[in-house]
Amino acid sequence: MNDAALWRRLLAELLGSAFLAALVIGSGIAAQRLSPGATGLELLENAAATAAGLFAIILMFGPVSGGHFNPVVSFADAAFGGLSWRDAAAYLPAQVAGCTAGAVAANLMFALPAVSISAKHRATPAHFLSEIIATLGLILVIFALARSGRSRAAPAAVGAYIGAAYFFTSSASFANPAITIGRMFSDTFAGIAPSSAPAFIAAQVIGGALAVGVVRALYPGVTPADAADIIVPHHQGQAAAPAGRAGSDGAGPARGRPPGQRQPR
Repeated sequence: MNDAALWRRLLAELLGSAFLAALVIGSGIAAQRLSPGATGLELLENAAATAAGLFAIILMFGPVSGGHFNPVVSFADAAFGGLSWRDAAAYLPAQVAGCTAGAVAANLMFALPAVSISAKHRATPAHFLSEIIATLGLILVIFALARSGRSRAAPAAVGAYIGAAYFFTSSASFANPAITIGRMFSDTFAGIAPSSAPAFIAAQVIGGALAVGVVRALYPGVTPADAADIIVPHHQGQAAAPAGRAGSDGAGPARGRPPGQRQPR
């Protein structure tokens, strides 16, 4: 479990989620103004800024809280024992509040009303499937890296995956209930109508649940110590991994690092 005080972790999740929403929404507004009418270019600009910015935000706040900024990630972490269920439940309102505040900040930075409820309807069967797949893939990336001792690559991998998923999914890969709620408060390029949000959130929860099952099937040796290090290693001590665990599911520790030894921060 994380050694940092809960209030510090909640603050990190709040601020990280706020930066995430400001990044996604603000870059969407900028893209609309820089490339009016060129939807493909607008999406490329939004995706590139999100991918790069997410990398930086995880590096900023990950050492404190793990850099989740996403309730699905937090509850998946709890399912594997890396985070207590109580702490995962506490992360959720911090993530939602942060994303909402970030949306308001993005609106204000571009001289728009602080709150403008989005009228962009996105709820279709294709979008629903896209959000399941986007969320499933995100959780798999995170836990595959943690299980194979490559958590230090997670900030870049998560940013790259989300940037790519903007284009290979029809929904532009929200993959996060907190950011879905935050994006309701901006009637701009990245917004989503409140009537569409429940379907997106339901799809994200389904995708997260499926991902937990797939991770258990692919990496049956995932331990609480592995789960506690998802995205960014963020606590001091770790029990040694059980001997022979790596061979049980085909995922060994990082090259040059004995099982159970944490990579240097």
